Amino acid sequence: MALNMQATIVSYYVYQLTHDKLALGMLGLWEVIPAIGVSFFSGHFVDLKEKKMLMVQCLAGYVLLSAFFVAMAYPGLSGHITAPAIVRLIYVGIFVGGALRAFISPTSFALMGMLVPKELYPNATTWSSTSWQIGAVVGPLFGGFMIALCGFQNSLVSVAVIELVALVAILRIPKQPILNKTKEPITKSLLEGLKFVFSTELILAALSLDMFAVLFGGAVALLPVYADDILKVGEIGYGWMRAAPGIGSVIALFILSFMPLKKSPGVKLLFAIAGFGVTTILFGYCGSFGSETSLATIAGFRISPAFLIAFLMLLLGGAFDAVSVVIRGTILQVFTPDSMRGRVSAVNTMFISSSNELGAMESGITAKWMGTVTAVVFGGFMTLAVVGVTYFAAPNLRKLRLDKKEPHETDH
Repeated sequence: MALNMQATIVSYYVYQLTHDKLALGMLGLWEVIPAIGVSFFSGHFVDLKEKKMLMVQCLAGYVLLSAFFVAMAYPGLSGHITAPAIVRLIYVGIFVGGALRAFISPTSFALMGMLVPKELYPNATTWSSTSWQIGAVVGPLFGGFMIALCGFQNSLVSVAVIELVALVAILRIPKQPILNKTKEPITKSLLEGLKFVFSTELILAALSLDMFAVLFGGAVALLPVYADDILKVGEIGYGWMRAAPGIGSVIALFILSFMPLKKSPGVKLLFAIAGFGVTTILFGYCGSFGSETSLATIAGFRISPAFLIAFLMLLLGGAFDAVSVVIRGTILQVFTPDSMRGRVSAVNTMFISSSNELGAMESGITAKWMGTVTAVVFGGFMTLAVVGVTYFAAPNLRKLRLDKKEPHETDH
């Protein structure tokens, strides 16, 4: 919740300072550089360290980072340094956040694998994704309302408070045993993680499919442009649009918690990513559906047909994305050996988590080059192309059954 709220507030703040689409893309670039670079090493250290304390250290780092963003949003700061200088300092903070995420993602993944019995992985992955998506819904909504209510600085103060609550929760988890105590060279350790991922077709196909889909379907990065310049819905409308994918995800995950994806999950993964591409295309054109017409005004917020279509497409896109997240997460949990969870999750961070920021950068660059709407629609069609290529390139994904072990497990 806190990190989604922070991303919402900071991206809108940067757009208010610059009114530059490329500046939004640069936020993604400055986060993806450390997220990829540090992930080469983070998985190795996660496998060798105690997971609970690593989580505590990462969350403490996020609290300090939030304090830094609070300082950057201080109204009197603009009297001492220029807006471009503030934006550059924000990029530094985003860079640090990317490095922290390179550690917290594999640590969280490994910790969950140690706390949950293997037979409950599919259901646990669904509930874990549900809790994350609830934060993804509430965070942007709360962020948008807080910006409108009390400005950027106080909004970021509330982010730090929520992170402290998370820190207290993690402190209540007992220390966990260290399963991999072999002190092997870091280069060998990293290569083993990469080799495992690239030699396991199901994991590689699932990661590649999600990575390229998110890379080209990064419409969320351009939401400040849609909110201010295309739909003209302001901070509250922006908050609702940022929350829409999370709302769709929560709905889909709630259904999946009672209707697990046991039959043909690989085919369903392909359909889900294709649906994500279609909704991205329709969202791109939402401004054409009566953005000037007002259906209703609630507490000063004007609701237009274009806004409703944009919200619905983002919501459906989030629902399709939730299906892919559950299937991909279950594949990783089921087919990854316990001693390699940190390294495999670090590779997952490089593939998936980083693709969000690369997608933001791609969206910012293409929007600057070909226009906002064309950039979003182009990304949607590229997502559909990725699904087509994966369908033919990874036949084992189409035959996937999550109740069967992969050959690498039975061989051992």
